[in-house]
Amino acid sequence: MGAKVTIKDVAELAGVSKSTVSRYLNHGYISLEKQQRVREAIEQTGFKSNFFAKRLKTQESKLIGIVLPRMDSVTVGKLLSGINRIFDPAGYQGILLVSHLSIEKELENIQNLQQQGVDGILVDSVGLTDRHIELAKTTSVPIVYTGQWNEAVPSIKIDDWAAGRMVGAYLRQMGHRHAVFAGVTQTDKAVGVDRRQGFVEAFCEDRPEARVDFVETGFDFLSAYNKGAAILELAPTVVVGATDNISLGVLRYLHERGIQVPEQISVVGFGGYDVGAVVYPALTTVAFDYELLGMKAAQYLLDLLAHHAGEENMTLPLFFVERESVRNLTEKYETKAPASYLELT
Repeated sequence: MGAKVTIKDVAELAGVSKSTVSRYLNHGYISLEKQQRVREAIEQTGFKSNFFAKRLKTQESKLIGIVLPRMDSVTVGKLLSGINRIFDPAGYQGILLVSHLSIEKELENIQNLQQQGVDGILVDSVGLTDRHIELAKTTSVPIVYTGQWNEAVPSIKIDDWAAGRMVGAYLRQMGHRHAVFAGVTQTDKAVGVDRRQGFVEAFCEDRPEARVDFVETGFDFLSAYNKGAAILELAPTVVVGATDNISLGVLRYLHERGIQVPEQISVVGFGGYDVGAVVYPALTTVAFDYELLGMKAAQYLLDLLAHHAGEENMTLPLFFVERESVRNLTEKYETKAPASYLELT
């Protein structure tokens, strides 16, 4: 094969994918068994020296480091879909590292990627700290942060404060005066601070009788489900989950205890997950375009690599989706009997 050896040649000889070979070359995780196969294929083809010689000559690897907070998330899947829609046509491959919702692990992943020679790094951040800003400013490798925002570094996020206000204004209009906001800690400024603050401001504005209690949960369904008893003890008329996942956990808890939604208590979420449309009752929510967020973040990073100013309008749309999970307390509620099979047909 000689000088014409490619990643594809190595992958075929080793019986693995091209992305597996890329991860091996950049010290990403692959199984020990695959490491051995790729190493043997590289030795047989003499590929490694050719690969790194090309990198030194062109000063680019065509590899982008992507740091994610978790993998078991609807939003992450959509974000990655948007990122790939931009990177793939541009000839870039991604190296994925997961922080498991840990700020320290996130910082460690960024540093590891900087040392591995990637062209740029995209971080779906758990929370921006002074260390994040320092890493972005003291490296020649461009870093774009998503999910959180700070004017000191390239960053892009959904307007969580505006989304919170949307829900607060809606529930105010529906006559609710006592809400529980089930959400995450203030470590996550976007979801734990901005989203909650926007909601409280709009819900309580000029209404001294309005009240919002806070119950801390994790991002996962089970964590929210396990806080169901604590939420009910506060006796709200509506539960606002900081994400749809949290709201679905609460919804499940209420169903299992025979508490009717929205007749006895209303539930609202944020995110616009597809599953929210098929649960019963269908979940009222604010929908975010995570795929568009991924596309804009990826293009932002490519613009930085090309030393372009980039797009000025980084606004992301918010869509309020009114479904069946909220009761209008200003009107007499009439329970609708389920339609019979004959009526449906």
